[in-house]
Amino acid sequence: MKTARFINSLLVIMLLSVASPTFAAVTEVAPTPTETPEAKIARLSQRIEEIKAMDKSQLSRAERRALKKEVREIRDEVKALSGGVYISIGAILVIILLLILLL
Repeated sequence: MKTARFINSLLVIMLLSVASPTFAAVTEVAPTPTETPEAKIARLSQRIEEIKAMDKSQLSRAERRALKKEVREIRDEVKALSGGVYISIGAILVIILLLILLL
């Protein structure tokens, strides 16, 4: 009887210790003002133009690498923001096969 009471109390303690951090982690965050995708694309393209206009002859190798990396990241972000639907060749083939089988 004592072991059953001990196991029950141990389980209750474990449940309470696990559940309390999850409740503490849930906090309401105030929404932050976000800029529109068009404004962000304009800002990023302006930054690319600034980088293109720079005199890179005075920069060190590490600084040039950092600029190239920044340009790549900006271009990737612009592609992600611009959206669009991309369908791979495999997806097109599957769609065609499904249409043939269904019709």
